[in-house]
Amino acid sequence: MTPVFAAAGAIYLFLCYVWLLSAITASELSRSKGYGEKVGLGTGLILTFLGPLIWLAIPPKDENAEWHERKPWQRRQKPRETEMSGDAAAGGTHTAISK
Repeated sequence: MTPVFAAAGAIYLFLCYVWLLSAITASELSRSKGYGEKVGLGTGLILTFLGPLIWLAIPPKDENAEWHERKPWQRRQKPRETEMSGDAAAGGTHTAISK
């Protein structure tokens, strides 16, 4: 009887997606709490299921963190014209290549 490795491949692909999704979630949580994306990405990659849960328990770094204004499950709003400064307010989307 020969083993069927193709059946296990679908399970491993699903587990890979879960692993990457936990890394993305932990990264977004740590960024919104003011710690940066890299710290959350490392936590999410090493501690697959525990990474996002850990970042839900860690308090925000300071009072100016995005976590106080917008929770992760809320959508981000585009900045208004009055909130923008410089070329972005004038409608210019110049890049280093187009200048």
